[in-house]
Amino acid sequence: MENQEKKSKKPIALNIINSKSKHKGFGAGSIDLNSISPVIIDGGEARIEIGAMHAKSKVERGIRFSTNREDVPNGRQVWIVWVCVDRTAEGQRYVGMTACEMLIDKEARRGWKILADHVNKMDLAMKGKVILDGLGNVEKQALKDLLISKNEEWWNASSDEIKKALDIES
Repeated sequence: MENQEKKSKKPIALNIINSKSKHKGFGAGSIDLNSISPVIIDGGEARIEIGAMHAKSKVERGIRFSTNREDVPNGRQVWIVWVCVDRTAEGQRYVGMTACEMLIDKEARRGWKILADHVNKMDLAMKGKVILDGLGNVEKQALKDLLISKNEEWWNASSDEIKKALDIES
């Protein structure tokens, strides 16, 4: 009997292509995620956390998520804000940002989020949309402070829509 190895097909995966790639053929035109960053806002503090791109941020690790909000009655509110940066002839600037809510109960190791909402909002941020519904004044101020401290030139070059969306309501 011949010893034949079964060849398995390579699974189809999301190709992340950047501007340096000379990729052609299957997967050409895939999404370039180099211009987007996830910002976690937790307890009034905002920080960039790249792990959130794959649902592996510090707050998400070890949490079993449900799509039923009632499964997390003692959860604290945590936000992921997708922030997109665009390069123009004048320089770089913030162009899109969208906020997604999560509930996290560390003690019970349970959480609530709608993954489809997170993916759709990431896409909208990449398309230059500004959707920050649900963010309170504390979260808006934390996000604004983070964006300015990260790069004040980008903030100054950003649209009035972005600046207005992060204005604090009295």
